[in-house]
Amino acid sequence: NAGHTIVVGNKKYKFHLLPSGILNDKASCVVGNGVVVHLPSFLNELDSLAKNDIDHTGRVFLSDRAHLVFDFHQEVDGRQEDKLGRHKIGTTKKGIGPAYASKISRNGIRVGDLQDFAYFEMRFRQLCDHAVKSHPGLEIDVETQLAYYKSISQRVSSMTVDTIQYTNDQYKQGKKILVEGANATMLDIDFGTYPYVTSSNPSVGSVLTGLGVSPNKLRSIYGTVKAYCTRVGEGPFPTELDTSGGIGMHLSQVGAEYGTTTGRARRCGWLDIPQMQYSALINGMTSLNLTKLDVLTGLAEVKIGKAYKYKGEYIGGMPASLGVFSKVDVEYEVMPGWTEDISQVKKFSDLPLNCQRYVLRVQELI
Repeated sequence: NAGHTIVVGNKKYKFHLLPSGILNDKASCVVGNGVVVHLPSFLNELDSLAKNDIDHTGRVFLSDRAHLVFDFHQEVDGRQEDKLGRHKIGTTKKGIGPAYASKISRNGIRVGDLQDFAYFEMRFRQLCDHAVKSHPGLEIDVETQLAYYKSISQRVSSMTVDTIQYTNDQYKQGKKILVEGANATMLDIDFGTYPYVTSSNPSVGSVLTGLGVSPNKLRSIYGTVKAYCTRVGEGPFPTELDTSGGIGMHLSQVGAEYGTTTGRARRCGWLDIPQMQYSALINGMTSLNLTKLDVLTGLAEVKIGKAYKYKGEYIGGMPASLGVFSKVDVEYEVMPGWTEDISQVKKFSDLPLNCQRYVLRVQELI
């Protein structure tokens, strides 16, 4: 679950639950079992497509095993963040963490449960009862919510399938399958800067567990990283720059670094090679998409965060302890920048020499 901004021609689309492939009229789109789905938001996204003359009929498939995010999950998310005060995690307050908590507590409700409404109602009442007892002061209008879910049940059921069977059948038929991830390895519940992380595994393992495919089916693993580093939310950020002025402000303004889901200004910094090496190690990337390289245009020099030091000693890997991680010093490599406009360049050989050198150096270090 994440916000993705996609620009096609001069039109900008913002997606939170829909796969990006929805904009390709030849693509079928699957929301897998690993996603937690807030149905009101999901249906709103579908409706907004119709307003843009994009026909999604018969192209969107929802896993019957995907868990549901309810409005009260979002309220609980906001309350928990507010309680933490200055120690807040920096969640999007979209109810994702509390919905995964319901899933792991085994009282969550799944998309497929809507197909038997009597069963859905029983489970929903139990879940609401549990939530109200767990969060004093929380109020849920159970009857209104039930009436809403009853009203959308047919529409949702028409898109609900066994996506495990569907995906594997498509694979057998030789169809090309692109699995779209979100967030980042450094926000992974296991591998990230815990507790300043998301509530799932946005790393390669979730391709398997979130879709129900076997590891031997994966052919290529594409990492995506900006030519500099950003982070939305709290947590340590070794290469962070001050975005109120200077180079940090340049990255923030030129890169238009605001979160798709929350509109919050993203924190910005230089590229962090230890994090990229760590991510490449975990995900086994076969290729890397280096994006927003043109944002660095105009800087006299560009820096690459090459290594971490702690108490004067180089450290390998990624420290699990936030106490250590928040105190690392970064060793930088400084390279000359470029001023030429590269926004229309399609071939690597047409990039300015200093720009080429930056890209090749990043590749070499990873």
